[in-house]
Amino acid sequence: MNYSIHYLQGAHSRSSKNKPGLTLSKNCGCFYCLKIYDAKQIINWTEEEETALCLYCGVDTVIGDSTGFPVEDPDFLKEMNSRYF
Repeated sequence: MNYSIHYLQGAHSRSSKNKPGLTLSKNCGCFYCLKIYDAKQIINWTEEEETALCLYCGVDTVIGDSTGFPVEDPDFLKEMNSRYF
C-alpha cells in the first residue's frame, strides 16, 4: 500500500516524545529495523525527551499502536523506512 507523504509525516511525528502514547500501547513497531514487539518491553528512553529507543536496534524510531497507525503491518514499517532512511 502506498501511504501519502502527509500520513507518513504524521506517523513520524509520533516517534519522538512518545512515552505517554507507548504506555497506552499494546504493541509497537520500529521503522528502522522493522521489528514489532510488546510495547511494555521498552526499557531505554532518551533522558530529556522521553523518546523510546528500540529494544532491538537502539534507534528512536518506535511508534505505538495507540496512535492509530498500523504499526503491526510490515508494509507500513517498510514504507516508513524507505521514506526516512
